[in-house]
Amino acid sequence: MQAGCCHGATTSRPGLTHFSFFVGIIVLLLTTNFLDTMTQRWRYRTLPAASEVNPLAASLHISQTIAALLVQKGTTTYDQAKAYFRPSLDALHDPFGMKGMTQAVDRLGRALAEGEKILVYGDYDVDGVTSVAMFYGCLNRLKAEADFYIPDRYAEGYGISMQAVKWAAEAGFTLMVSLDCGIRAVNCVQEANKLGIDVIICDHHEPGDLLPAAHAILDPKQIDCPYPNKHLSGCGVGFKLLQALALKGLLTYEQLYEWLDLVAISIACDIVPIVGENRILAHYGLKRLNETLLRPGLQALVELSNGRLPWGISQIVFGLGPRINAAGRMGHASEAVRLLLAADMMVADGLAKAINQKNTLRREVDSTITGEAIAMIGANPNAARAKTTVLFKEEWHKGVIGIVASRCIEQYYRPTIILTASHGKATGSARSVVGYNVYNALNSCADLLEQYGGHAYAAGLTLPLENLTAFQQRFEEVVASTIPDALLIPSLEIDLPLSLDAINNKFYSVLGQMAPFGTGNMRAVLVAENVMAQSYTIIKEEHLKLCLHQQGSGQMVAAIGFGLAHYEPLIASGDPFKIVYTIEENHYLGAKSLQLNIKDIRGM
Repeated sequence: MQAGCCHGATTSRPGLTHFSFFVGIIVLLLTTNFLDTMTQRWRYRTLPAASEVNPLAASLHISQTIAALLVQKGTTTYDQAKAYFRPSLDALHDPFGMKGMTQAVDRLGRALAEGEKILVYGDYDVDGVTSVAMFYGCLNRLKAEADFYIPDRYAEGYGISMQAVKWAAEAGFTLMVSLDCGIRAVNCVQEANKLGIDVIICDHHEPGDLLPAAHAILDPKQIDCPYPNKHLSGCGVGFKLLQALALKGLLTYEQLYEWLDLVAISIACDIVPIVGENRILAHYGLKRLNETLLRPGLQALVELSNGRLPWGISQIVFGLGPRINAAGRMGHASEAVRLLLAADMMVADGLAKAINQKNTLRREVDSTITGEAIAMIGANPNAARAKTTVLFKEEWHKGVIGIVASRCIEQYYRPTIILTASHGKATGSARSVVGYNVYNALNSCADLLEQYGGHAYAAGLTLPLENLTAFQQRFEEVVASTIPDALLIPSLEIDLPLSLDAINNKFYSVLGQMAPFGTGNMRAVLVAENVMAQSYTIIKEEHLKLCLHQQGSGQMVAAIGFGLAHYEPLIASGDPFKIVYTIEENHYLGAKSLQLNIKDIRGM
C-alpha cells in the first residue's frame, strides 16, 4: 500500500447538516460516523467457520479475508460467488411470479391496444417520482394516450386522493396505474370503480387488513404473494410490470433497460436491501448512470451537486435524493418528473436550478425547525427517561418534518415522531432506530390514528388533534414495553479483524467488486488493534488526519477520522489503541491513494 500520510487533502464526507433524504435510517447506514458524542456499541459479527472459508478461498483464488466477507454475506459456493461478482439481468425473477401480474398485463395491454387514456399516478418522494418518470416515459415511447399525476403534498396528502380520482374521471381516463402508493386506498379505489376507472396498484408498502378492490394489485408484501423478492422499491414494482410487458412483446428490452438508472436511484433513496434482484438492478442502473448519463436531467443535477462520476449508492442518496425530494417538499413534485424526462439540456438546466433553489430553502427551514425541536426536547424534564420523542407544533413545515425526525435521532437516539397541523388534523413522520419496527408500534396505536402506513424504519401518520396527548402516551408505552435497551444505543457492526499491512491496491480492488454498497450489502467494516499514530493533525477542530502503523509493522497507513477530534488525548498519549475502519480511495491533485476512514477509536 502506498503511504499517503503526507497528502494534505482528504476524501470529502457528506455532511449530516446537509442531509435531506426522507428516511432517517440512512444516516446510520451510509454516513461514515454518527452520533459522535454518544458511546457506540461495538458488535462483532460471528467469524465464519474455516470449513466454509477455506474451500471458497481456494476455488476463487482469493484471500481468506475476502472469502470470509463473502460467507458473511451468505455467499458460500463458487456458483453463488460467480453470480455475486458478475450480476446478470438474465437472473431477474419472472415477473409473472408476482400475484396479480397476469391481470395487470392483460388490462394494460388492452388499454394500449384500444387507445384508452392511461393515468400514471405516483407519490411525491424520490421513489414515487422515479416511478412516474419511468412508467410514463415508457408509455410515451409506446405512443400511448397517457398523462401523469402526482398529488400536492399539502392540498391532497399522501397516496391516491379523491381529488385526483374525480379529475381523472372528468378528463376521460379509464385506467389508472398507481406507483409507490395505493395499497391502502380502499375508498379512493372504490370511487374510481364507480366512475368507470380501473386501477392497477403497484406498491411495496405494508398492506392493511382490507385491500382495495383494484383491477390488479402488485405488491410482493401481500401475504399470499409468492414473489421471492419482498423488498422491491416502488419503482422496482413498476419495473416488473414493464418487464412483464416486454416478455409479452409489447415493448423491447432496449426500451425497458433505458430506465434502469431511475430504478437504481429509487433503490438507493428508498433504502431497500441491495441483495439478490435489487443488487442486479442497482448494478446495471449505476452502470448506465455512470457510463452514459444520457438523461439531461440527471446530468444537470450531478453538475449542481458538484459530483464526480462514477457515483455509488451513497453519492446518489446525498447528491441526487435531497434535490429530487425538494421539489415535492417545497413545491410540487411534478417539476422533478419533468426534469427526469427532459430531452433538452437547456430545459433540464433550468428545471435543475429551480429545484436546487428549493433544496437550499429546504435546508434553511429544516435547520430552523430542528433547532426548535431539539430545544423542546431539552426543556422537557421527562425527556431524559423517555424511550420515544413525539413533538407537535402547528406552524412546522410539513415538507421537512421527516428530516427533522431524523435529525432528532442524531442527538436523541430513539424512535421519533414529528407532527404538524394540516387541514385540521395532526400529520407527521415517524423514524426509527436500527433494529426496531416503528410501523408495528404505530399499528398498536391504530385506534388513535386516522391513517398511517410505511416501513419498519419510516412511516407517515395522521390523527385527530384531540388524540395527540393520548397518542403520545400510548406510543411511549408501546415502545418502552417492546424495545430492548440495547437498541437505544447506536451500534457499530464489525465484520472482521484485519491488520493494516494486509491492505494494498489488489485487496482494495477485490473489495470494490462487492459494490454497489448499501443496506444488506454494506462496505466491509474492519477492526485493527495495537495501532499507534506516527503523526496526526486536527482539521477544522473536528476531524483527525493521521498516519498510522501497528506495533511490530513498519508500514504507514493514511487515515481520516471525521468528527473524532475528541479522541486527541488518547492519540497523543502514545499508548496503542484499536480502530474500527473502512477502506476508501482518496483523490488529491489528480492522484489516488488508499486511506482508512476511521469510524471509532478505543483504548486497548
